[in-house]
Amino acid sequence: MTSNHEQLEQVSPGFDELQASHREYEKRLEELKQKAWLTPNEELEEKRLKKLKLQIKDQMANLRRAAS
Repeated sequence: MTSNHEQLEQVSPGFDELQASHREYEKRLEELKQKAWLTPNEELEEKRLKKLKLQIKDQMANLRRAAS
């Protein structure tokens, strides 16, 4: 019997890459959150990372549904 993770890898070999990107974006967002204030470029980066992180979360959810 295969695990859910193995099923996800069979459906989409890039699932681990999505997870890694999600963790990377989360780490950078935490770094930005620790700052007392953000530069305008950092504010743009924060918004961009939040959007990318949400897109990846949606992609992973879709893959999980497809593997079920």
